[in-house]
Amino acid sequence: MNIIIANWKANPTTLDEAMELFDFYLAEISKYQNIQLIICPPFVFLEELSKKLKARNQKSEAISLGAQDIFWEKSGPYTGETSTDMLKNFSVTHALIGHSDRRYKIGETDEVINKKIKAAFEAGIVPVLLVGEQNHGDDRKQILEAQLDADLAGLTAEQISKVLIAYEPVWAISTVLGAQPDTPESSLEAMRIIDNFLTNTRNLTPEAYLYGGSVNANNVADFLQHPKISGAVIGGASLRKDEFGKILKIVSNL
Repeated sequence: MNIIIANWKANPTTLDEAMELFDFYLAEISKYQNIQLIICPPFVFLEELSKKLKARNQKSEAISLGAQDIFWEKSGPYTGETSTDMLKNFSVTHALIGHSDRRYKIGETDEVINKKIKAAFEAGIVPVLLVGEQNHGDDRKQILEAQLDADLAGLTAEQISKVLIAYEPVWAISTVLGAQPDTPESSLEAMRIIDNFLTNTRNLTPEAYLYGGSVNANNVADFLQHPKISGAVIGGASLRKDEFGKILKIVSNL
């Protein structure tokens, strides 16, 4: 089953818009039996979307809610943070951790990312770890290995096997100045680097990975047709109903 994660980022701006988009998702995913759809809206919409999901009694394996970020403490004097205990009230099953927006724009460190992954496991939330180099031509092997080594520090092999690892080359994201489209061949090479590192250091090899890097209706099949890529993290295209509907149909037919 392919996994599609819709990352709304800081969109939309009103609850009415969020509910309208969510209604569209509910209608579209009901057409398919072979896609796991995880929606990651802004925190402020989680409560109402969770209520609607429960009211619809939608099958949990078909559609679920994810968080765009988490905090590693359960509560306390941490202004602006959202804890895993809070998120569990809204049936959150997954959390994006290490997204490039937070790594490179906000300056989140690997130490922080590691704390968040551990907090996710403690709360029973599946961590979606995003790794990738910032610039085209960077030493990808060195960067990926350094990120993985620090982000997964202190985790057991069993825990690591449950992490959804997404390769996200920042230079391929369309909103980045000078962005260049990635290719399946390039992403598969990155995944081989990850495979080798985890095999050599953790004695395990993930069966498949997610890809994130301006995935849209025009390129989703190019990436997901490869068995090593079992899903995608989709940003801007997840907000465009027609295009996202096309993506789900394409993925379902793979």
